Amino acid sequence: MTSLVQGLVAAVLKRPWRATAFVRQLLRPVPDAAPVTLTQRRIYVLPTRSGLTFAFLLMLMLLGSINYGNSMGFVLTFLLASLALVSILHTWRNLARLTVRAGHSEPVFAGQHARIEVCLDNALGLARYAIGLRAAGVAGDVVDVPPHAGACPGVAVPAHTRGRMAVPSFTLATTFPLGLFRAWTHLDLAMHCLVYPQPSADTRPLPASPDDQGTGSQRGEGQEDFAGLRTWRAGESLRQVAWKAVAREQGMLAKQFAGEAQQAVWLDWHGLAGLDSEARLSRLTRWVLDADAAGVRYGLRLPACTLPPGTGEVQRRRCLEALAMFEP
Repeated sequence: MTSLVQGLVAAVLKRPWRATAFVRQLLRPVPDAAPVTLTQRRIYVLPTRSGLTFAFLLMLMLLGSINYGNSMGFVLTFLLASLALVSILHTWRNLARLTVRAGHSEPVFAGQHARIEVCLDNALGLARYAIGLRAAGVAGDVVDVPPHAGACPGVAVPAHTRGRMAVPSFTLATTFPLGLFRAWTHLDLAMHCLVYPQPSADTRPLPASPDDQGTGSQRGEGQEDFAGLRTWRAGESLRQVAWKAVAREQGMLAKQFAGEAQQAVWLDWHGLAGLDSEARLSRLTRWVLDADAAGVRYGLRLPACTLPPGTGEVQRRRCLEALAMFEP
């Protein structure tokens, strides 16, 4: 024993940088480069509480068989023990050679739960069963992965503050097939999720358009009389699409109406004097959602950028992203 300790000390003194790298890896683990293939060095196996109880019962059965000289008791005891030992291999193999990569995560508002997905690719002809995902102390989905296929389990992680939220490291685990042993792996794929500011509860109306004081006599695109068809622009509502023209293979066309010109509403950061930065972002987020729901053309003015007026899902996403990534 003394010689073994001396040998370890000598190895550390001979290559001190290896010991330093090992300690640094323990204290500040480096994110894994995705995708990650689970090999034997990444998978850990330990008995579960049921497995420890099962081992205790096997010991009692063995002591009883020895005490009474019961040959059938020996057979049953060693048969059950062999089944438990074989299950270790099956539990480990249920994760082995799986490829893990980052999945999709939809943006959410602060205060909600972000659903983080991790994709599992099974390139072998062996089905995998009951693989569970866990992150930040929260249990996620439990999935089966068919042969030569994939699955994407997810977990809901609380999103407290706006911005680009770093997704915490996660654990993949399984107790298949008998539940006596637990195989798991711990990974950090450096995933991120975008968190929008929390919308304000204040329901005050949208700011007035600069042209609301005029006569409104300008003509343009409105919602009154049908005036013809035009090319559909990305980001516009699908309700404006002329589906009959699409069915006749005339291309993606939109209905055009003649009526009062729709004036753009500007959501201006400087128009909310007296509020702190987060309160302004919360109010602007509420206005973006209200303007999008009402179908109003709106633009966004922030100290660092200006987004021109527009409508549709693209405009909504661009404005919310700008608000989420705003830096005072």
